[in-house]
Amino acid sequence: MSYLEYTVKSVPTGFRKILHLNWPLAVLLASVCGVGFLMLYSVAGGSYTPWAEPQMKRFAAGLVLMVGVAMVPIWLWRNLSGVAYGTALVLLVAVAFVGDERKGSQRWLDLGFIDLQPSELMKITLVMFLAAYYDWLPARRVSRPFWVLLPLGIIFLPTALVLEQPDLGTSILLLAAGGGMMFLAGVHWAYFAAVIASAVGLVTAVFQSRGTPWQLLNNYQYRRIDTFLDPAADPLGAGYHITQSKIALGSGGWTGRGFMQGTQSRLNFLPEKHTDFIFTTLAEEFGFVGAISLLSLYALIIVFCVVTAIMNKDRFSSLLTLGIALNFFLFFAVNMSMVMGLAPVVGVPLPLVSYGGSAMLVLMLAFGLVQSAHVHRPR
Repeated sequence: MSYLEYTVKSVPTGFRKILHLNWPLAVLLASVCGVGFLMLYSVAGGSYTPWAEPQMKRFAAGLVLMVGVAMVPIWLWRNLSGVAYGTALVLLVAVAFVGDERKGSQRWLDLGFIDLQPSELMKITLVMFLAAYYDWLPARRVSRPFWVLLPLGIIFLPTALVLEQPDLGTSILLLAAGGGMMFLAGVHWAYFAAVIASAVGLVTAVFQSRGTPWQLLNNYQYRRIDTFLDPAADPLGAGYHITQSKIALGSGGWTGRGFMQGTQSRLNFLPEKHTDFIFTTLAEEFGFVGAISLLSLYALIIVFCVVTAIMNKDRFSSLLTLGIALNFFLFFAVNMSMVMGLAPVVGVPLPLVSYGGSAMLVLMLAFGLVQSAHVHRPR
């Protein structure tokens, strides 16, 4: 036995778990959050208030939460996955009755110490519950029709509740994350082919229903689709956000205008500059180099999660880690596509960079689960 092995084994169990954390992943998460603090300081005109300072406090709390979750054995999280999913579902129902309404959407619960957005919590608990479901289900039953219908119900129920808020962006993310979990679990490709064909039919129905008594989307959601297809048609109205976003992205060039020198954000041409459109501020101030650097950090986080999942011999842990990595990828892919005009504006924040308490804490909780799977993996 080497001196290092003896030293590690002689440390109390709690401290040994801390040593076994995936520290490179933790450093990457802190680096992305650091980028967020920097940009929130910039968009506030060189002030820690009102955004950077609260976000730093939330990150500190999230870091403690991540380590605390990581110390709990992964089997306990598997056993609690149904309770977690059910709790998030109850909170979504509560939003419909007592939720706070802001900007035409009813998505938040005022808990006093934090404004909780239950749909953010559902993104993670849905992955947990599906991972536990497929860990319990024998592999030979994964693609049988009855056992495919059950997870579909698990996915569609919260999706319908979120769509009623209304929150189209989060609904799409829930569907994509749920479908991704089914694919990772080994559900036969024929089901996905049928879903794709149905999606094509649904999109056709969405456009055909416009202006009819059975219209499938709200008018503002149709306006977002119109803006996506032709933002120049109404540059001062519905197309204003994406037009200003493209101007900011293009004006950054290769190296950007410089820190706190972005005209679009400093002169308030850029809407929601501290939340949904913060990536455009980064691209304007630090250019292509800054944007690709952030994207590289995101990619490394995904790589570390995938490697951890591949190395883990526990099916629940592997599915959970891959599901959280998929969720994280969808967050930043949708946000970046949205601000670049490659996807409709659906109100999805940039993970760990945009201002927001619920999103920050829920993501740190999610990576705490990844750390728990890593620390307690079979050795």
